[in-house]
Amino acid sequence: MASIVKITRFSLVLILMAGMVKTNAQNVNRITENDYFRKNDRKVLHIPDIPGFLTLKGDFHIHTVFSDGQVWPEVRVNEAWREGLDVIAITDHIEYLPHKEYLISDHNTSYEVAKSKASNQNIILIRATEITRSMPPGHLNALFLDDVNLVEHENPMKQLEEASKQGAFVLWNHPGWAAQQPETTIWWDMHSTALENGWLHGVEVCNAGDWYPIALDWCKEYKLTAFANTDIHSPMDFQYDLSLENSHRPMTLVFAKERSEEGVREALFSRRTVGFFGNQLMGPEKLIIDLFNASVIIKPPFMESERDGEPVKHIELKNPTDLTFILSENGEDDNSIDLSPHSIVILKIPSNNDQKEYQLLNCWSGSNEHPVVRF
Repeated sequence: MASIVKITRFSLVLILMAGMVKTNAQNVNRITENDYFRKNDRKVLHIPDIPGFLTLKGDFHIHTVFSDGQVWPEVRVNEAWREGLDVIAITDHIEYLPHKEYLISDHNTSYEVAKSKASNQNIILIRATEITRSMPPGHLNALFLDDVNLVEHENPMKQLEEASKQGAFVLWNHPGWAAQQPETTIWWDMHSTALENGWLHGVEVCNAGDWYPIALDWCKEYKLTAFANTDIHSPMDFQYDLSLENSHRPMTLVFAKERSEEGVREALFSRRTVGFFGNQLMGPEKLIIDLFNASVIIKPPFMESERDGEPVKHIELKNPTDLTFILSENGEDDNSIDLSPHSIVILKIPSNNDQKEYQLLNCWSGSNEHPVVRF
């Protein structure tokens, strides 16, 4: 019995070796060694959580071939995953469907096509749409819809009313878009009506390559949630050079109680967002200060010296994140300190000062307001 087992094992080894030889022989004519073949690696964005909340990265304004975009919905999910995002909303137009001759579908199709891929990639996918109108009211995104088809209507205010019935969160897109507001960016009476009716909740302070300082003032005055979105139509790599160090798409940082669709919804309605646009942060002052405090490690003074005859203490600031903070004592660029991602700087502070104030020049809480940090 033992000899039979021994022969069987030997035979198995021969079979495996034969298989390996055959496989290797086949590989002689199929060698995969292209150094420029792109790996599907996920980029890690080092942006910390703040006390009490998770920091989620999102883009709430993107398009696919089911309106005027150039890519399939699943591609948008892949892009988001590769770029380290947590949540996206596919916001295909209701009124503008240039590919409808070739794609027979309803307004929920892009979401339905992408949702399985999003689940597999652990991306939170929001059912949404873009209401596409001339000014006023312009273009608006409705997020967290149950059925996009019911939002189709000739009257834009009826569309907002229907979105509201579905519990949607509505934001005003690119309010300063030159095609609709070529002279200046203004708030219209129709937006006031939508706001009074509870049909308007947010506004894009940043869209693609533009940002609108006045929109930050509207966020404070009208209690709106701030967004930075791509409004992407082409493949993401066509519009943003993501190979550059510290590069990223415009995105909305969402401070949520939990990583879920409901967590995102609650955070948006509670106005806990900051726009991340280039190296700039835009949103409520407290959230930006919380983000600074969670990002920057301030070490105790390590030595003292003199500057202009006055004693100063030396303090090390370390920034291990992918955020940038430009600090200034007097609000001027020529006297600023650039705390770049993954860098360390030394501050010299008068020894007789218990606390020092710095404006964050690349951070905005209003059209002319920079958050102030103290340490």
